[in-house]
Amino acid sequence: MKKGIGIVLVIVLLFVGAVVALATMDLNRLGKENMYVQISDYVEVEETRLDSGEVVSRYWYELPAIDEAGNSTIVQFSATRELRKEAYLMLYVKNDDDVTSYDEVKWEDIPAGAQDKLLQVP
Repeated sequence: MKKGIGIVLVIVLLFVGAVVALATMDLNRLGKENMYVQISDYVEVEETRLDSGEVVSRYWYELPAIDEAGNSTIVQFSATRELRKEAYLMLYVKNDDDVTSYDEVKWEDIPAGAQDKLLQVP
């Protein structure tokens, strides 16, 4: 009987752990390619008025993004605030140019192949 309760308890703990892991997983980053950019000026500010009357701004960027091998592509993405100029971002990209998320990173965290190409971007 005690052995049966122990097995049920282990199964319940495994199930709860799996649920917690899935709840905290960011699907916008899972399985995406990483590319790197250096922030310059935004291209456009898009303002939307909510039903409450509040105005929400989205800052759109269009920049060359570099992958770990040094390959370049132009990407477009938005942020809910103006991003820090000259900051480096690691983008999470699917389908070659669809940015799903990003994180600010330090220069040292960028792979060497991408660093070389970022230095050449005007």
